[in-house]
Amino acid sequence: MKKLIHVLSFFLWSFNIAAQPGNTVFERSNGTETATYQQTIAYYQNLAKRHHQISIKTFGSTDARYPLHLILYSVDKKFDPKQWHKDSKVVIMVNNGIHPGEPDGIDASMMFVRDLLDGKIKSLTNVVFGIIPVYNIGGSLNRNSSTRVNQNGPKEYGFRGNAQNLDLNRDFIKSDSKEARAFAEIFHFLDPDILMDNHVSDGADYQHTMTLLTTQHNKLGGEIGSFLHDVFEPALYKSMEQKHWPLTPYVDFNGANPDSGWAAFYDPPRYSSGYAALFQTIAFVPETHMLKPYKERVASTYALMQTMMEQAGFYSKELISKRQASIKAVQQQKSFPISWKVDSSRFDKIRFLGYEAAFKTSEVTGMQRLYYDHAKPYDKQVEFYNYFQSTSMADKPKAYIIPQGWWAVIELLKLNGVQMQQLNKDTVLDIIADKIIDYKTSTRAYEKHYRHYDTKLKAEKQTIRFLKGDYIIYTGQRADRFLIEVLTPSGDDSYFAWNFFDAVLQQKEGYSDYRWEDVAAEYLKQHPELKKQLEDKKAADPKFAASASAQLEFVYKNSPWYEAAHLRYPVYRLP
Repeated sequence: MKKLIHVLSFFLWSFNIAAQPGNTVFERSNGTETATYQQTIAYYQNLAKRHHQISIKTFGSTDARYPLHLILYSVDKKFDPKQWHKDSKVVIMVNNGIHPGEPDGIDASMMFVRDLLDGKIKSLTNVVFGIIPVYNIGGSLNRNSSTRVNQNGPKEYGFRGNAQNLDLNRDFIKSDSKEARAFAEIFHFLDPDILMDNHVSDGADYQHTMTLLTTQHNKLGGEIGSFLHDVFEPALYKSMEQKHWPLTPYVDFNGANPDSGWAAFYDPPRYSSGYAALFQTIAFVPETHMLKPYKERVASTYALMQTMMEQAGFYSKELISKRQASIKAVQQQKSFPISWKVDSSRFDKIRFLGYEAAFKTSEVTGMQRLYYDHAKPYDKQVEFYNYFQSTSMADKPKAYIIPQGWWAVIELLKLNGVQMQQLNKDTVLDIIADKIIDYKTSTRAYEKHYRHYDTKLKAEKQTIRFLKGDYIIYTGQRADRFLIEVLTPSGDDSYFAWNFFDAVLQQKEGYSDYRWEDVAAEYLKQHPELKKQLEDKKAADPKFAASASAQLEFVYKNSPWYEAAHLRYPVYRLP
């Protein structure tokens, strides 16, 4: 009966929108087509001419040379986010088209804003929106009808890569794209309480039209993390069930069968949800199911946007107070987790509507292939491993010091709201420097980089002369969690991991063996303690004892001629 009600309500919705004036491309095509970038922007511009509850702003540029548009919606016709927060309004940020082959949010948002403006959906005075209509403009302009082979519509769509062929949902921390830099500007302009980044899934076949990837609550942490897991997310699930769009978490189980459950998606801050968590923003990545008809996918996205607004309005006081408490707690926090693993001892029970998996002979290979039998649907409770434990921690220093030559890092820190100041004169400081004693590097390119991992460090107390203009960043500020994440070299998505500091990995000065032989011999005479270390190492290591070049290098690296900058991480800490 529920399914019949769902189908009937869906077709009534389809019939009603077909007759309405100001319909979108999606509606005029009966749910088979999606608007182009130009049509989308023009649609919002026409809405803004007729309604004063929305305002359109542009930010920065993109790799496609177009600016990012931001649609602001507020019932009271005021469009100052700082005032929104002072007035205790919940700020919801919506991002669409990060993967333009997944345009569900683009079309859903256009209809959602129009229906708010026309009064077809009840607007809430305590909830406001900032909507990016199309984020990946370059990919949106690169339209085709073949690159989403697993997806059921629309007829044409954009391409996943942007104008640099970057996947923008891997770029929030490293910001190789102009889009990511403009996004950061918009994000900090809005300071959203909730981020909703609309996508389409891939993978298994199942009955759900909408799945939901949620900021992992332990990683979000604090009062806001507990509120998300215990109160807000269950409210979303309940409301979507009432709208006949039953939710399940983003589906990511191994094999064809979910009986052993699955783990929540690990979202480091290269992703939108992981990035937002660094600023105590609850983030959701709706993932509609790629095999469902496009019309149904857009309708479920629309319903989730409506649900998000309704529940944000209902829980506004609690949501805002819990987030503010978490923001203050981060500024006082002394130690932060920088890597995580699933806690396999804990799980939540979730409802999953699936199809029985089976195997049959492939018409392509003649071997056995997987398929999902739609004649055998099921409704079962499965285990969802949605508790994470930290595997390593980083202590927050009193301050970081970054020499001004590392301007690319400094620019990104400023872009993300980090407060810093410059030394007004050359200054000698006692600091802690990290020596990079080991690291591994990926052998294959990943989003324009060869990432470092398994980084090992040795902390050393040093006295260093810094120059006028070098930057000092005191902690105890709003961006502390972000600072720890990007400036701790061993962090999953640190700037070191993303190759921002690779220049220190290369030795710039060296020696000729024949010349160094004489200088080294004289140095050893003057430093018998080093001579003893050399002899001890030779006695303990036959391979070292048999290598003249290794011994010369040992002496060199323990002499004043060896450059201090080699393998010294150039972000220093005031303890």
